[in-house]
Amino acid sequence: MINELYKDMTGKGSVIRQFFAYANERAKEVGSENVFNFSIGNPSVPTPQIFTDYMVELLNTKDPVALHGYSPTLGIDSTRAAIADSLNKRFGMNYTAEHIFMTTGAAGAIAHAVRCVVTDSDEVLTFAPYFPEYVPYITGTGAKLTIVPADIDTFQINFNEFEKALNPNVQAILINSPNNPSGIVYSTETIKKLAEILNAKQKEYGHDIYLISDEPYREIVFEGTDSPFISAFYDNSICCYSFSKSVSLPGERMGYVAVNPACKDAALIVLMCGQISRFTGHNCPPSIIQLAVEKILDTTSDLSIYEKNKNILYKELTRIGYHIVEPGGTFYMFPRSLTDDANEFCWKAAKELDLITVPGDSFNCPGHFRISYCVTTDMIERSIPLFEKLYKMYRD
Repeated sequence: MINELYKDMTGKGSVIRQFFAYANERAKEVGSENVFNFSIGNPSVPTPQIFTDYMVELLNTKDPVALHGYSPTLGIDSTRAAIADSLNKRFGMNYTAEHIFMTTGAAGAIAHAVRCVVTDSDEVLTFAPYFPEYVPYITGTGAKLTIVPADIDTFQINFNEFEKALNPNVQAILINSPNNPSGIVYSTETIKKLAEILNAKQKEYGHDIYLISDEPYREIVFEGTDSPFISAFYDNSICCYSFSKSVSLPGERMGYVAVNPACKDAALIVLMCGQISRFTGHNCPPSIIQLAVEKILDTTSDLSIYEKNKNILYKELTRIGYHIVEPGGTFYMFPRSLTDDANEFCWKAAKELDLITVPGDSFNCPGHFRISYCVTTDMIERSIPLFEKLYKMYRD
Protein backbone atom coordinates (compact mmCIF):
# COMPACT_ATOMS: atom_id res chain seq x y z
CA MET A 1 0.00 0.00 0.00
CA ILE A 2 1.30 3.47 -0.83
CA ASN A 3 1.71 6.11 1.88
CA GLU A 4 -1.57 8.03 2.14
CA LEU A 5 0.09 11.13 3.62
CA TYR A 6 2.26 11.76 0.58
CA LYS A 7 -0.51 10.70 -1.76
CA ASP A 8 -2.70 13.41 -0.24
CA MET A 9 0.08 15.97 -0.56
CA THR A 10 0.24 15.49 -4.34
CA GLY A 11 -3.06 17.32 -4.59
CA LYS A 12 -1.87 20.18 -2.40
CA GLY A 13 1.20 21.46 -4.19
CA SER A 14 2.94 24.77 -3.61
CA VAL A 15 0.84 27.76 -4.62
CA ILE A 16 4.05 29.56 -5.54
CA ARG A 17 4.92 26.79 -7.96
CA GLN A 18 1.40 26.84 -9.41
CA PHE A 19 1.74 30.49 -10.38
CA PHE A 20 5.30 29.91 -11.58
CA ALA A 21 4.12 27.05 -13.81
CA TYR A 22 1.29 29.17 -15.16
CA ALA A 23 3.78 31.93 -16.02
CA ASN A 24 5.99 29.47 -17.88
CA GLU A 25 3.07 28.17 -19.93
CA ARG A 26 1.95 31.70 -20.80
CA ALA A 27 5.52 32.55 -21.84
CA LYS A 28 5.34 29.78 -24.42
CA GLU A 29 2.16 31.31 -25.82
CA VAL A 30 2.92 35.04 -25.80
CA GLY A 31 6.69 35.26 -25.27
CA SER A 32 8.56 35.58 -21.99
CA GLU A 33 9.03 39.33 -22.49
CA ASN A 34 5.24 39.73 -22.28
CA VAL A 35 4.81 37.83 -19.02
CA PHE A 36 5.64 39.73 -15.84
CA ASN A 37 6.65 36.85 -13.62
CA PHE A 38 7.03 37.97 -10.00
CA SER A 39 6.19 34.53 -8.60
CA ILE A 40 9.40 32.89 -7.48
CA GLY A 41 12.51 33.92 -5.56
CA ASN A 42 15.18 32.84 -8.02
CA PRO A 43 18.19 35.21 -7.82
CA SER A 44 18.64 37.30 -10.95
CA VAL A 45 22.28 38.33 -10.50
CA PRO A 46 25.32 36.13 -11.23
CA THR A 47 27.50 34.51 -8.61
CA PRO A 48 30.75 36.40 -7.85
CA GLN A 49 33.48 35.83 -10.41
CA ILE A 50 35.83 34.69 -7.62
CA PHE A 51 33.58 31.66 -7.09
CA THR A 52 33.63 30.71 -10.77
CA ASP A 53 37.38 31.24 -11.01
CA TYR A 54 38.05 29.08 -7.98
CA MET A 55 35.76 26.34 -9.29
CA VAL A 56 37.84 26.28 -12.47
CA GLU A 57 41.04 26.21 -10.41
CA LEU A 58 39.77 23.31 -8.33
CA LEU A 59 38.79 21.36 -11.44
CA ASN A 60 42.15 22.01 -13.08
CA THR A 61 44.43 21.38 -10.12
CA LYS A 62 42.81 19.06 -7.58
CA ASP A 63 42.68 15.27 -7.59
CA PRO A 64 39.30 14.41 -9.20
CA VAL A 65 38.81 11.45 -6.90
CA ALA A 66 39.12 13.67 -3.82
CA LEU A 67 37.29 16.60 -5.38
CA HIS A 68 34.22 14.59 -6.28
CA GLY A 69 34.32 12.08 -3.44
CA TYR A 70 32.19 11.96 -0.34
CA SER A 71 32.88 14.62 2.26
CA PRO A 72 32.99 13.74 5.97
CA THR A 73 29.57 13.32 7.55
CA LEU A 74 29.60 16.74 9.21
CA GLY A 75 31.17 18.51 6.23
CA ILE A 76 34.71 19.32 5.14
CA ASP A 77 36.73 20.42 8.16
CA SER A 78 38.36 23.40 6.45
CA THR A 79 34.98 24.69 5.26
CA ARG A 80 33.44 24.37 8.69
CA ALA A 81 36.40 26.17 10.28
CA ALA A 82 36.29 28.94 7.68
CA ILE A 83 32.57 29.50 8.28
CA ALA A 84 33.14 29.68 12.02
CA ASP A 85 35.96 32.20 11.57
CA SER A 86 33.84 34.34 9.25
CA LEU A 87 30.91 34.43 11.66
CA ASN A 88 33.21 35.32 14.54
CA LYS A 89 34.86 38.14 12.61
CA ARG A 90 31.60 39.61 11.35
CA PHE A 91 29.38 39.21 14.41
CA GLY A 92 31.66 38.94 17.43
CA MET A 93 30.82 35.30 18.11
CA ASN A 94 33.08 32.43 19.20
CA TYR A 95 32.12 29.53 16.93
CA THR A 96 34.55 26.75 16.10
CA ALA A 97 34.33 24.09 13.41
CA GLU A 98 32.59 21.77 15.89
CA HIS A 99 29.59 24.13 15.92
CA ILE A 100 29.06 23.98 12.13
CA PHE A 101 27.24 21.30 10.11
CA MET A 102 27.14 21.49 6.31
CA THR A 103 23.73 21.00 4.66
CA THR A 104 21.85 21.07 1.37
CA GLY A 105 20.68 24.66 1.66
CA ALA A 106 18.66 26.30 4.42
CA ALA A 107 15.89 23.73 3.93
CA GLY A 108 18.30 20.95 4.87
CA ALA A 109 19.53 23.03 7.77
CA ILE A 110 16.04 23.53 9.17
CA ALA A 111 15.20 19.86 8.70
CA HIS A 112 18.18 18.92 10.85
CA ALA A 113 17.86 21.67 13.44
CA VAL A 114 14.21 20.91 14.19
CA ARG A 115 14.83 17.17 14.53
CA CYS A 116 17.61 17.87 17.02
CA VAL A 117 15.34 19.64 19.49
CA VAL A 118 11.78 18.30 19.06
CA THR A 119 10.06 14.94 19.17
CA ASP A 120 6.56 13.72 18.41
CA SER A 121 3.82 15.86 19.99
CA ASP A 122 6.17 18.75 20.74
CA GLU A 123 5.16 22.16 19.47
CA VAL A 124 7.02 24.66 17.28
CA LEU A 125 5.86 28.27 16.94
CA THR A 126 6.44 30.46 13.91
CA PHE A 127 5.20 33.90 12.90
CA ALA A 128 2.96 34.84 10.01
CA PRO A 129 3.69 35.63 7.31
CA TYR A 130 6.00 32.67 6.86
CA PHE A 131 7.48 30.51 4.08
CA PRO A 132 4.82 27.86 3.29
CA GLU A 133 7.33 25.00 3.25
CA TYR A 134 7.66 25.37 7.02
CA VAL A 135 4.54 23.20 7.26
CA PRO A 136 6.13 20.02 5.82
CA TYR A 137 9.49 20.88 7.41
CA ILE A 138 7.91 20.79 10.88
CA THR A 139 5.02 18.37 10.59
CA GLY A 140 7.31 15.87 8.89
CA THR A 141 9.12 15.52 12.22
CA GLY A 142 5.90 14.62 14.02
CA ALA A 143 5.82 17.95 15.80
CA LYS A 144 2.93 20.42 15.73
CA LEU A 145 3.39 23.78 13.98
CA THR A 146 1.48 26.67 15.52
CA ILE A 147 1.22 29.97 13.66
CA VAL A 148 1.30 33.28 15.52
CA PRO A 149 -0.87 35.80 13.63
CA ALA A 150 0.84 38.69 11.88
CA ASP A 151 1.00 42.32 12.91
CA ILE A 152 0.09 43.59 9.44
CA ASP A 153 0.92 47.19 10.30
CA THR A 154 4.63 46.50 10.85
CA PHE A 155 5.28 42.79 10.24
CA GLN A 156 7.48 42.79 13.34
CA ILE A 157 6.61 40.06 15.86
CA ASN A 158 3.10 40.23 17.23
CA PHE A 159 4.12 39.82 20.86
CA ASN A 160 0.60 39.86 22.31
CA GLU A 161 -0.38 36.86 20.21
CA PHE A 162 3.00 35.23 20.72
CA GLU A 163 2.67 35.22 24.51
CA LYS A 164 -0.84 33.80 24.20
CA ALA A 165 0.50 30.94 22.09
CA LEU A 166 3.37 30.01 24.41
CA ASN A 167 2.80 26.93 26.53
CA PRO A 168 4.92 24.17 28.13
CA ASN A 169 4.75 22.00 24.99
CA VAL A 170 6.65 24.59 22.95
CA GLN A 171 10.19 23.38 22.40
CA ALA A 172 11.29 25.66 19.55
CA ILE A 173 10.56 28.96 17.85
CA LEU A 174 11.25 29.21 14.11
CA ILE A 175 11.87 32.72 12.79
CA ASN A 176 12.84 34.13 9.40
CA SER A 177 14.54 37.51 9.19
CA PRO A 178 14.95 39.14 6.72
CA ASN A 179 11.52 37.77 6.03
CA ASN A 180 10.01 35.96 3.09
CA PRO A 181 7.41 37.20 2.06
CA SER A 182 7.21 40.60 3.76
CA GLY A 183 10.79 41.77 3.24
CA ILE A 184 10.78 43.04 6.82
CA VAL A 185 13.88 42.70 9.01
CA TYR A 186 13.33 42.08 12.71
CA SER A 187 14.88 44.97 14.62
CA THR A 188 17.34 44.71 17.50
CA GLU A 189 14.52 45.80 19.80
CA THR A 190 12.32 42.97 18.51
CA ILE A 191 15.02 40.32 18.93
CA LYS A 192 15.93 41.53 22.42
CA LYS A 193 12.29 41.36 23.50
CA LEU A 194 11.92 37.89 21.97
CA ALA A 195 15.02 36.69 23.84
CA GLU A 196 13.77 38.20 27.10
CA ILE A 197 10.45 36.38 26.83
CA LEU A 198 12.08 33.07 25.92
CA ASN A 199 14.57 33.26 28.79
CA ALA A 200 11.71 33.87 31.21
CA LYS A 201 9.64 31.02 29.78
CA GLN A 202 12.56 28.58 29.97
CA LYS A 203 12.71 29.22 33.70
CA GLU A 204 8.93 29.01 34.09
CA TYR A 205 8.59 25.76 32.12
CA GLY A 206 11.77 24.16 33.42
CA HIS A 207 13.10 23.20 29.98
CA ASP A 208 15.08 24.72 27.13
CA ILE A 209 13.35 26.54 24.28
CA TYR A 210 15.39 26.71 21.10
CA LEU A 211 15.34 29.62 18.69
CA ILE A 212 15.86 28.35 15.14
CA SER A 213 16.69 31.23 12.83
CA ASP A 214 16.16 30.78 9.08
CA GLU A 215 18.59 33.27 7.49
CA PRO A 216 19.03 32.79 3.71
CA TYR A 217 18.48 36.53 3.12
CA ARG A 218 20.89 37.70 5.82
CA GLU A 219 23.08 39.66 3.40
CA ILE A 220 20.25 41.30 1.44
CA VAL A 221 19.57 44.25 3.74
CA PHE A 222 18.90 47.77 2.53
CA GLU A 223 20.52 51.03 3.57
CA GLY A 224 19.53 52.27 7.01
CA THR A 225 17.92 48.98 8.12
CA ASP A 226 18.65 47.67 11.62
CA SER A 227 19.68 44.04 11.04
CA PRO A 228 20.98 42.26 14.16
CA PHE A 229 22.74 38.89 14.12
CA ILE A 230 20.03 36.96 15.92
CA SER A 231 22.20 34.33 17.63
CA ALA A 232 24.13 37.06 19.44
CA PHE A 233 21.08 37.77 21.59
CA TYR A 234 19.97 34.31 22.75
CA ASP A 235 22.08 31.38 23.93
CA ASN A 236 19.87 28.48 22.83
CA SER A 237 19.91 29.55 19.19
CA ILE A 238 20.55 27.61 16.00
CA CYS A 239 21.24 29.53 12.79
CA CYS A 240 20.21 27.97 9.47
CA TYR A 241 21.93 29.56 6.48
CA SER A 242 22.03 29.16 2.72
CA PHE A 243 24.37 30.48 0.03
CA SER A 244 21.46 30.48 -2.42
CA LYS A 245 20.55 34.16 -2.18
CA SER A 246 23.65 36.06 -1.05
CA VAL A 247 25.92 34.60 -3.72
CA SER A 248 23.25 33.36 -6.16
CA LEU A 249 23.85 29.63 -5.78
CA PRO A 250 20.33 28.19 -5.38
CA GLY A 251 20.98 25.28 -7.69
CA GLU A 252 24.06 24.17 -5.78
CA ARG A 253 22.03 23.55 -2.60
CA MET A 254 24.66 24.55 -0.07
CA GLY A 255 24.09 25.81 3.45
CA TYR A 256 24.91 25.12 7.07
CA VAL A 257 23.68 24.81 10.63
CA ALA A 258 25.56 27.00 13.10
CA VAL A 259 24.82 26.11 16.72
CA ASN A 260 25.48 28.93 19.16
CA PRO A 261 28.51 27.88 21.27
CA ALA A 262 26.59 29.12 24.33
CA CYS A 263 23.75 26.72 23.54
CA LYS A 264 23.35 23.79 25.88
CA ASP A 265 24.99 20.71 24.33
CA ALA A 266 26.14 22.77 21.32
CA ALA A 267 28.77 20.32 20.03
CA LEU A 268 26.46 17.35 20.68
CA ILE A 269 23.73 18.95 18.55
CA VAL A 270 26.09 19.07 15.57
CA LEU A 271 27.00 15.41 16.07
CA MET A 272 23.27 14.63 16.22
CA CYS A 273 22.85 16.36 12.85
CA GLY A 274 25.19 13.79 11.38
CA GLN A 275 22.99 11.00 12.70
CA ILE A 276 19.78 12.68 11.57
CA SER A 277 21.20 12.54 8.04
CA ARG A 278 20.88 8.77 8.21
CA PHE A 279 17.10 9.12 8.60
CA THR A 280 16.48 11.96 6.16
CA GLY A 281 18.73 10.68 3.37
CA HIS A 282 20.81 13.83 3.55
CA ASN A 283 24.44 12.80 3.41
CA CYS A 284 27.47 14.83 2.46
CA PRO A 285 26.62 17.88 0.32
CA PRO A 286 28.90 18.25 -2.75
CA SER A 287 32.58 18.41 -1.84
CA ILE A 288 33.55 20.79 -4.63
CA ILE A 289 30.88 23.33 -3.63
CA GLN A 290 31.90 23.16 0.02
CA LEU A 291 35.49 23.94 -0.96
CA ALA A 292 34.46 26.73 -3.32
CA VAL A 293 32.25 28.57 -0.83
CA GLU A 294 35.28 28.93 1.44
CA LYS A 295 36.43 31.60 -1.03
CA ILE A 296 33.27 33.69 -0.86
CA LEU A 297 32.33 33.70 2.82
CA ASP A 298 32.92 37.45 3.06
CA THR A 299 31.77 38.22 -0.49
CA THR A 300 28.35 38.60 -2.06
CA SER A 301 26.97 38.90 -5.54
CA ASP A 302 26.18 42.45 -6.65
CA LEU A 303 22.96 42.71 -4.67
CA SER A 304 22.36 46.39 -5.43
CA ILE A 305 19.75 45.66 -8.10
CA TYR A 306 17.39 44.36 -5.43
CA GLU A 307 17.41 47.64 -3.54
CA LYS A 308 17.08 49.55 -6.82
CA ASN A 309 14.08 47.44 -7.82
CA LYS A 310 12.54 47.80 -4.37
CA ASN A 311 12.85 51.57 -4.47
CA ILE A 312 11.14 51.80 -7.86
CA LEU A 313 8.32 49.42 -6.95
CA TYR A 314 7.68 50.89 -3.51
CA LYS A 315 7.60 54.45 -4.82
CA GLU A 316 5.38 53.70 -7.80
CA LEU A 317 2.98 51.28 -6.12
CA THR A 318 2.38 53.54 -3.16
CA ARG A 319 1.86 56.43 -5.58
CA ILE A 320 -0.80 54.37 -7.33
CA GLY A 321 -2.48 53.65 -4.01
CA TYR A 322 -1.29 50.24 -2.84
CA HIS A 323 -0.70 49.82 0.90
CA ILE A 324 2.76 48.39 1.57
CA VAL A 325 4.98 48.05 4.63
CA GLU A 326 8.32 49.07 3.12
CA PRO A 327 10.77 46.15 2.96
CA GLY A 328 14.09 46.43 4.75
CA GLY A 329 15.69 43.58 2.84
CA THR A 330 15.25 40.42 0.69
CA PHE A 331 13.77 40.75 -2.79
CA TYR A 332 10.12 40.49 -1.77
CA MET A 333 7.33 42.98 -1.24
CA PHE A 334 3.98 42.15 0.39
CA PRO A 335 1.27 44.69 -0.50
CA ARG A 336 -2.32 44.40 0.63
CA SER A 337 -4.53 43.01 -2.10
CA LEU A 338 -7.38 45.14 -3.40
CA THR A 339 -9.97 42.57 -2.36
CA ASP A 340 -10.22 40.27 0.64
CA ASP A 341 -9.83 37.27 -1.67
CA ALA A 342 -6.14 37.47 -2.58
CA ASN A 343 -6.37 34.25 -4.60
CA GLU A 344 -9.04 35.76 -6.85
CA PHE A 345 -7.02 38.97 -7.04
CA CYS A 346 -3.80 37.22 -8.10
CA TRP A 347 -5.50 34.98 -10.67
CA LYS A 348 -7.28 37.99 -12.17
CA ALA A 349 -3.94 39.78 -12.48
CA ALA A 350 -2.38 36.70 -14.04
CA LYS A 351 -5.11 35.84 -16.53
CA GLU A 352 -6.09 39.35 -17.61
CA LEU A 353 -2.74 41.18 -17.42
CA ASP A 354 -0.06 38.45 -17.43
CA LEU A 355 1.03 39.96 -14.11
CA ILE A 356 2.11 37.01 -11.98
CA THR A 357 2.21 37.40 -8.19
CA VAL A 358 1.42 35.04 -5.31
CA PRO A 359 -1.53 35.29 -2.88
CA GLY A 360 -0.77 35.86 0.77
CA ASP A 361 -3.04 33.08 1.98
CA SER A 362 -0.28 30.56 1.36
CA PHE A 363 1.90 32.56 3.77
CA ASN A 364 -0.93 32.51 6.35
CA CYS A 365 -1.60 36.19 5.77
CA PRO A 366 -4.83 36.63 3.76
CA GLY A 367 -5.53 39.91 2.05
CA HIS A 368 -1.95 40.34 0.82
CA PHE A 369 0.08 39.29 -2.19
CA ARG A 370 3.79 38.72 -2.69
CA ILE A 371 5.87 40.34 -5.39
CA SER A 372 9.25 38.71 -5.95
CA TYR A 373 11.31 41.44 -7.61
CA CYS A 374 14.54 39.52 -8.29
CA VAL A 375 14.06 40.38 -11.96
CA THR A 376 15.50 42.93 -14.38
CA THR A 377 14.90 46.60 -13.67
CA ASP A 378 13.48 46.89 -17.19
CA MET A 379 10.77 44.40 -16.25
CA ILE A 380 10.05 46.36 -13.07
CA GLU A 381 9.61 49.58 -15.03
CA ARG A 382 7.44 47.98 -17.72
CA SER A 383 5.20 46.40 -15.06
CA ILE A 384 4.15 49.69 -13.43
CA PRO A 385 1.36 50.48 -15.95
CA LEU A 386 -0.02 46.98 -15.38
CA PHE A 387 -0.09 47.43 -11.60
CA GLU A 388 -1.86 50.73 -12.22
CA LYS A 389 -4.38 49.09 -14.53
CA LEU A 390 -4.97 46.36 -11.94
CA TYR A 391 -5.58 48.99 -9.27
CA LYS A 392 -8.14 50.76 -11.45
CA MET A 393 -10.00 47.46 -12.01
CA TYR A 394 -10.86 47.49 -8.31
CA ARG A 395 -10.92 51.15 -7.35
CA ASP A 396 -12.43 53.01 -10.32
